[in-house]
Amino acid sequence: MSGPLQLQHLPHRHVDITTAAGALLWRYVYAPHTPADEAPRPYAHPVCNLAGDVLTNFRPHDHPWHHALSLTLTSVDGVNFWGGPSHRAADGYKPRHDHGAQVHRAWLRLEATHLEESVDWCEPRTGRELLHERRTLRTALVPGGWALRWTSQLLNVSGHDLTLGNYHALGGLAGSHYTGLQFRGARDLLDDHGDATIGIRADGGAMGEAAVHGAPARWIEWSCQHDGSLHRTVIRFENLTGPLPWFVRAKNPLVAFAFHGAQSQRLSAGASLTLDHQLTFTTP
Repeated sequence: MSGPLQLQHLPHRHVDITTAAGALLWRYVYAPHTPADEAPRPYAHPVCNLAGDVLTNFRPHDHPWHHALSLTLTSVDGVNFWGGPSHRAADGYKPRHDHGAQVHRAWLRLEATHLEESVDWCEPRTGRELLHERRTLRTALVPGGWALRWTSQLLNVSGHDLTLGNYHALGGLAGSHYTGLQFRGARDLLDDHGDATIGIRADGGAMGEAAVHGAPARWIEWSCQHDGSLHRTVIRFENLTGPLPWFVRAKNPLVAFAFHGAQSQRLSAGASLTLDHQLTFTTP
């Protein structure tokens, strides 16, 4: 598919990126109206393939804090930027009213192929900024589909060192290393299709959730077929800086770019962390 992409902007709410023919590729909601206990943050939904099939799920009933495609950090010095109940080793998952919020501050660039914004990650009670983010979102058409490159530069502006944690590292909740850029997929991504071409595979030849989850890889691919249209889509998730221990769930379709696994990550005062990922959506 050829031709320029187009941008439509509803100020103080969202941006749509469409093809020249007007087909929606993705909507970026940068001023969300989501509940405080879901850790409000900008999100992309719907995200569609070129044929118009919706690939994301926003606020699914099983985990309403899963906001389609969004950047999360499970715990920043105990502040929950993932949403939902927080886990502690002593008493498990409980609602704790410890949720942070990501606040869009300004557009630095607003073009169909290149969105760039400043986002502040704030504490729940005081609104104090812990992280300042420069977020860059690039959209490009590729053979058979399109690609979204998500780059986030996170600067520690808290004035002290921060611990970036997940519930595997913090509380010994084995396998619960979800954090980072999160893709909650539509129900169509369920991989119990009975077709060998449908499912999850990773760099190095691993196949299926059990083999892919937690195993370091540069990329994984999720192949699915859509109800109604019967179109097929392959979603490729790629970490552009090298292997990482992916978090994958097949039954509640989810992929998280878990940039750290069994150990928490320290971010020194004034230091920055760069996350650089690409998602490619193709229709075979």
